[in-house]
Amino acid sequence: MSRFLYLLGRACAAHPWRTLVAWAVVAGAVLSLGSGLGGEPRDDYDVPEARAQVGIDQLREHLPAAGYTSAQVVVHDPDGAAPSRAALADLTRRLTAMPHVLTVSEPRSSPDRDTVLLDVAYDAPITHPDLMENLAPLEEAVAPTVATGLEVELGGELPGTGAAPMKGYGELIGVVSALVILVLAFGSVVGAGLPIAVALTGLTVASGGVLVLAATMDVSTAAPMVASMVGLGVGIDYALLIATRHGEYLRDGHPVAEAAGRAVATAGRSVVFAAATVLVSLMGLRLSGLPVYASFGFATAITVVAVMAAAVTLVPALCRFAGRRLLPRRERRGRARRTPLTARWAERVGRTPLPWAVGAALVMVLLALPVLDMRTWPQDPSSQAPDLSSRQAYDLVAEEFGPGFNGPFTIVVDREQVGDAETATLARTLGERDGVVAVTPANVSPDGALSVFSVVPAFGPTDERTPDLVDDVRRAVPEGVEVTGSSPMFADIAELLATRLWLVIGFVVTLSFLLLALVFRSVVVPLKAAVMNLLSIGAAYGVVTAVFQWGWGAGLLGLDHAVPVSSWMPMLMFTILFGLSMDYEVFLLSRVKEDYEATGDARGSVVRGLASTGTVISCAAAIMVAVFLGFATEVDVLLKMLGLGMASAILLDATVVRMVLVPATMSLLGRANWWLPSWLDRLLPGVRAELTEADLAGLVDPERELVGAP
Repeated sequence: MSRFLYLLGRACAAHPWRTLVAWAVVAGAVLSLGSGLGGEPRDDYDVPEARAQVGIDQLREHLPAAGYTSAQVVVHDPDGAAPSRAALADLTRRLTAMPHVLTVSEPRSSPDRDTVLLDVAYDAPITHPDLMENLAPLEEAVAPTVATGLEVELGGELPGTGAAPMKGYGELIGVVSALVILVLAFGSVVGAGLPIAVALTGLTVASGGVLVLAATMDVSTAAPMVASMVGLGVGIDYALLIATRHGEYLRDGHPVAEAAGRAVATAGRSVVFAAATVLVSLMGLRLSGLPVYASFGFATAITVVAVMAAAVTLVPALCRFAGRRLLPRRERRGRARRTPLTARWAERVGRTPLPWAVGAALVMVLLALPVLDMRTWPQDPSSQAPDLSSRQAYDLVAEEFGPGFNGPFTIVVDREQVGDAETATLARTLGERDGVVAVTPANVSPDGALSVFSVVPAFGPTDERTPDLVDDVRRAVPEGVEVTGSSPMFADIAELLATRLWLVIGFVVTLSFLLLALVFRSVVVPLKAAVMNLLSIGAAYGVVTAVFQWGWGAGLLGLDHAVPVSSWMPMLMFTILFGLSMDYEVFLLSRVKEDYEATGDARGSVVRGLASTGTVISCAAAIMVAVFLGFATEVDVLLKMLGLGMASAILLDATVVRMVLVPATMSLLGRANWWLPSWLDRLLPGVRAELTEADLAGLVDPERELVGAP
């Protein structure tokens, strides 16, 4: 692969116009294929491994009005009077006339009669393209009622999908921040713009690839956003690493085309292996048991491959056009290059590594401590911003009817197994249980197969007592009875993801360990890398728990109260962050290993490796932090958690871990860093992340240094 990458980089630099035309053709073809044959992202909220799914499937078969999606229309009179029957009748008529509506319930009044609740049942799941995020029919239906002076809020499943629209600021903030950071760090506008242009090109091609993927499987509507968030960050990282190495070869006096070939053969090789570690992490999402997570993994993998391909081909082509303008202006004017701050820092840490290692480890452990109190629950309208209609509907229902009416349990009885008399006894028994405030009368499905009634808890869905109540009710019901509804489904999802998280962690860590052992010919380095990555992620979990669950600074993110950590967050954040952290590990250790093989100086190689990559890693991390914090400004709470959590992890990884823990521990271990049992050395194939000058000498024809592109 080394010779191939060298020839690829040199060819792209020697023939830049051909490279650009080739990318234009590829981009046009993929985008055309995506628009012509591709599908649209569509969520799949079914959870085959959840017990609550059994009851939902039964309802869809026998009682569609209770098995598919629904909406709540909450009508409230601010003056405290009861809404008129005529106004409610007109509203019911307009709601019934909406597309896909099966039934609209009879108006249910609150005890003080100033609030009325209408349940709208649809004939399709929430992910149907006519329904998902489409609130226009509901808004049109309630508009005349609002015009009469009544307050009307939209809650429930369907309105929740469109309650928090994406602002789309994340990518813009990331691009602007990247440009500013790179100009300040490298002193060259051309050098700053090149990685951004390469990353955006890769993202463009990847967007077409995601549409093609959507034609073959259900792709979550949030997957393209997450893929863009990750792709923008790693795309800039990959291009920046190759461009920086290209600049080093220019300083050594190599012609542009030769410098490009060497940069792709060395740094480009690191990029390929770094991308492989990200892909390994993303494939762990397949073990989650949720189809939506698989789509996140595939969409992000397509994006990572696209930006990686753009980095190893477009960077050398654009470097040909840029020439020596990639270098800072002071160097182009013949001034000496400044000694990197990271070199002086690494020397300081290397002189007294033990105190630095202990101090950094204590900081990471301290930040991770809140994770011991983490409580996960899929987010619902109660965690959204208070100005959203879905949140206001939730609050009105909780205040006027009781918090449990926002998440009643649906009891589905198979009448072939449980008789009507036994069903009546069961309903009476459940109504007498602690934590239950009401039980609705049982309804029989049109085909007579099912009896269905609801159990209303005394507390809201996000209350920490809800999972225990779900378990208690399930233990109390006989065979042939299923407990379903939003709260039982959420409880199942939280338990499933909490259990599968450990399987995903084991899979990702094991494969990443094997990949790093293969690349760096060591068992100590990959073990240390896995531990430090887990420290970074644990600290990020702790920050998210403290901010969102404990409420420390939650107001700064637009939240008016503490909320549980979203069940969707830990697994998704782990797989993304573990891959990104391994990126930085590969970048740093590749240079350390290269220097160690050339000099045999275990401690000096750490200092020189950090000096050569520290600026790149710091800039890349700063860009990532800016991108992720941009997504933390979105309205959706899950995106806030992901944005803050990943920004915290990358910040800690690039500072405390890469700048302190890694050099300190590697200085302490010395030559032991590269220990590999002889029997394992014989089994592992010869693969390395970077090449030494001796390796390059075997690839390069000396005469080619003097001819070809300047």
